[in-house]
Amino acid sequence: MNFNDKKRIVIKVGTSTLAYSTGNLNLRRVSKLIEVFSDIKNSGKEIVFVTSGAIGVGVGKSGLTKRPADTPTKQACAAIGQSELMNIYDNEFGKHNHTIAQILLTRDVISNAERKNNVKNTFEKLFELGAIPIINANDSVSIAQLDFDENDTLSAMVAQLCGADLLIILTDVDGLYDGDPKNPDSRLIESVEKITPELISVVGQKGSELASGGMLTKLEAADIATNSGIDTVIINGENPEILYDLLDGKAKFTHFKAKF
Repeated sequence: MNFNDKKRIVIKVGTSTLAYSTGNLNLRRVSKLIEVFSDIKNSGKEIVFVTSGAIGVGVGKSGLTKRPADTPTKQACAAIGQSELMNIYDNEFGKHNHTIAQILLTRDVISNAERKNNVKNTFEKLFELGAIPIINANDSVSIAQLDFDENDTLSAMVAQLCGADLLIILTDVDGLYDGDPKNPDSRLIESVEKITPELISVVGQKGSELASGGMLTKLEAADIATNSGIDTVIINGENPEILYDLLDGKAKFTHFKAKF
């Protein structure tokens, strides 16, 4: 399928795409990602960037060797990492003459009608101003397992809030497989009409050591988005230029078809 007709695109980038296993950012990949995002925006599309990585980057910057298990340390790492992320993003987007805007969300904001409407209004005004919204969960103040279990769900909710045409989830595999992606006999599922219990049953839940989600959370995000009429794609983000091929319908990916 060709996605070039999509105008407003939410792109979620996971920790495994943004960072090395050490937790430190993969600066070359981040720089290329932002170059591609900027070029896509230059073509006339509106981009929303949902970023993971704050906790992972905070872990690396704090000198910790692994992702913490306790909530206070997670929150502290999120606060440290978020500052680092936004500083890098601002510098990188600035090289391409684009302005960014940070929005940190918690589930109570989305579940409150007045606050939800305020967030929608903020999105629309940012688009009018030509800014690129960069979204993350407000992990430094959230409780209950950091509020959103992971940013896959957040990206689907953001796509709903801003009226997106397309949700792209970048990860470390080509898409959804009918078995373990590391098994050469597993087959990439190119198109999904409906997310069924049988489909969910074949999906593993294990993500990378610094990430919190796995393929199951991406299926849940796709279910949320497609039920809101938003086409959803899971694709490998190792080479950011794959987004050009995706928009032209030439890349390997899994497409979850929107329900209208």
